[in-house]
Amino acid sequence: MSVRHPQVVIVGGGQAGLAAGYHLRRLGLDFVILDARPEPGGAWRHTWESLRLFSPAAHSSLPGRPMPVQPGGTWPDARHVVEYLADYEKRYELPVRRPVRVRGVHRDGRLLRVETDSGTWHARTVISATGTWWRPFLPADAGRGDFEGRQLHTVDYRRPRDFAGRRVVVVGGGNSGAQIAADLAHDTELTWVTRRPPRFLADDIDGRALFDAATARRRALDAGRTDTGGVAALGDIVAVPPVREARDSGLLKASPMFTRLLPGGVEWADGTRAEADAIIWCTGFRPALSHLAPLRLRGRRGRIATTGTRAADEPRLHLLGYGDWTGPASATLIGVGRPAREAAREIAALLR
Repeated sequence: MSVRHPQVVIVGGGQAGLAAGYHLRRLGLDFVILDARPEPGGAWRHTWESLRLFSPAAHSSLPGRPMPVQPGGTWPDARHVVEYLADYEKRYELPVRRPVRVRGVHRDGRLLRVETDSGTWHARTVISATGTWWRPFLPADAGRGDFEGRQLHTVDYRRPRDFAGRRVVVVGGGNSGAQIAADLAHDTELTWVTRRPPRFLADDIDGRALFDAATARRRALDAGRTDTGGVAALGDIVAVPPVREARDSGLLKASPMFTRLLPGGVEWADGTRAEADAIIWCTGFRPALSHLAPLRLRGRRGRIATTGTRAADEPRLHLLGYGDWTGPASATLIGVGRPAREAAREIAALLR
């Protein structure tokens, strides 16, 4: 197997990896992007069919290249995002190698050794940009193994016609839960359950407003001021048009979380039951960080401590695109540009 020696290895070729590549290219650094997927588009290629962005194209762009307006629609869909990311790679001639699966990142003297299924790379710095989509979280609810129907996570759901006429329980009070519940509300016998009453953001709030709220919170925390609460202070669910329509039509009503699962459905503490053919767990994700295990950086709760995007205990490693802990709104298209720029500048300074 061959060994390569770029200055920087980026692990992950989705939106965060591409944004990092853009800024590294502008700084004249030698880098490679290793992507486990066979095609461009990152997680956007694997979402449900009706998914729409929270913002118009003008507020959903990576650095340097505005997202084109999608013909016939204000809110871009996932297919449009995939096309945009593929074009972004080509436009900036980003050195993406795929499919290359990274098995582990190791310390190797002054370098970091990146072991993959197609060879070894040595680099002075590594940017981990693998996101969260590839590590869905399923809670350990009582009786989950007893349910005899179909169980899916957000990552497995594609379209409402797959469940037409069925009894479906959707679990989760975030954006994924609300959007999938709204998707299913017209053609299924839907039960939507949430751990607390769902909180809808004001109808005029979109992704740009969420980015501004996340940024204001980070600046307040960095300056030692009172925590503004960020996005969480505004609510949990963006009222995109399909969610708003289902809510206003009375089709999107949440029940409290059930107590346990039964072979044929779910049961609440008071003995009330709902029969179900399928349960869709919209219960979130965890950072996909298994490739960093050899560095032994995770804390007690599984998170790697960071200063900005830089790993606190390994200055040659940056983490990008995992959420607010690696930059305000850094898991979004509009939000990842700023922390990507800061990471690239820190890396350039380190290499000098």
